[in-house]
Amino acid sequence: MTDFSPTTDALSPPLNILLLSPYHGGSHQAWATGYQQHTKHQLTILSLPARFWKWRMHGGAITLAHQFNQNPQPYDLIIATDMLDLTTFLTLTRPHTATTPTALYCHENQLTYPLPADKKTGPMRRQKGERDLHYAFINYASMLAANHIFFNSNYHQQTFFTALTRYLNRFPEYDTTHTIPNLQARSTVLPVGIDFARLIPPPTLDRGTPPLILWNQRWEYDKNPAAFFQALYHLQEKNIPFRLAICGQNFRRHPHEFDEAQQRLADQIIHSGYADTAQYRQLLWQADITVSTAYHEFFGISILEAIYCHTFPLLPNNLSYPELIPTAFHPHCLYATQEELQTKLNALLTTSANERNQVISTLAPQIAQYDWSLIANRYDREFAQLTHLL
Repeated sequence: MTDFSPTTDALSPPLNILLLSPYHGGSHQAWATGYQQHTKHQLTILSLPARFWKWRMHGGAITLAHQFNQNPQPYDLIIATDMLDLTTFLTLTRPHTATTPTALYCHENQLTYPLPADKKTGPMRRQKGERDLHYAFINYASMLAANHIFFNSNYHQQTFFTALTRYLNRFPEYDTTHTIPNLQARSTVLPVGIDFARLIPPPTLDRGTPPLILWNQRWEYDKNPAAFFQALYHLQEKNIPFRLAICGQNFRRHPHEFDEAQQRLADQIIHSGYADTAQYRQLLWQADITVSTAYHEFFGISILEAIYCHTFPLLPNNLSYPELIPTAFHPHCLYATQEELQTKLNALLTTSANERNQVISTLAPQIAQYDWSLIANRYDREFAQLTHLL
């Protein structure tokens, strides 16, 4: 297991860091503010609201550069998220940033993010389902400009560089695939920190019966809600009792499966829709099982939050999940097919709660390694080392 213990050299001087977050909402905002609250360094966040993601990738760098130039300050390090066109920002702030080390933190990328089968929905509906490769090029150019690149998981890092070779081979001449080894050499995996302190157990905890199944992911196609609800409809047909809580970020446009589930699972649903912090914490501690059927996950914050609250996870045996779940728990928590998901879910609902608790009571404490109180020290060391090497 990775050691995230606090070993930062207390005698080393703190850095003055600027973090650029052009799409500052959801997990991006939680990541930035979480690190800001736990770092020993001085961290300033320059941000824009989390809307119009395509325009943020095009114009966010211009707007943030303008804001920076209004009152330029000397920084020891500039960190940008993957939603920023770092090349444009550095060009427009060159008098003040020409010698400042830079790092790019990749929460996601626009090259391997999956597209929906339905070409009329999802982020590329205006391109009739075709990926707009210009946004992938922004990611690539920003990586070339950065002194170092951080990915939130090994899975993310590996899949990106595999796809980058195919992507660059599409172009007609002046092959640039020779840049990939250098990018890989300048890349490090740096997991997301999570604020588990906000999820302390409520004063009274009653998990109740029948067992509560939790969905706490975004209401979007890449989380594959069709497979999730298919598993629940199977339980319903078998007359296996369960309750259901559907929370997570939802949008005006969301997969129709959620609307269908409101009808077919009305008798099982105890919560549906947005949950504020207090509601969310209560649901996490009440839930017995959380299920992911995602075919896209670069990290998995919501799943780790559920596990921390002693909710038993059933997760695909791919994406980032195998590296988040310690190997000893893979046979219990990971599945390879829809049929295996169904089998394991049925078993969890029909066996005693003690069997579930034996596994989760051992797994949950190990997830605490991702708490900001521990992992911020690793960030501090990585960033300090980066500035010393350059």
